[in-house]
Amino acid sequence: MGERTWENTYNLTDEQLAHLDTAETMMEKMDLSSAENLLLEMLETNPDCVPVLSNLGHLYGKHLSEFETAVSYYEKVLEIEPDNAWARDARRRYSRYIGRD
Repeated sequence: MGERTWENTYNLTDEQLAHLDTAETMMEKMDLSSAENLLLEMLETNPDCVPVLSNLGHLYGKHLSEFETAVSYYEKVLEIEPDNAWARDARRRYSRYIGRD
């Protein structure tokens, strides 16, 4: 893997980082089922992985319009990291669609 210009805050392995990159590329290419399957597989082995939970929230909220599912993933992120402003904002945004403010 090339030299990173950012800190690996979550101490993810190179394999996890590669899978996250792949999932994000799949989402960009609208290969949503493959992205979902890859992220869910990653979640099985590490259910508290904030980047995976965040990506699933993004996938379900932005791409699949499954707002309740998106909110549930962002809530899991906030259980792990109560000060995660990005997750809090995303949860608030998608909660509006399901009548939860």
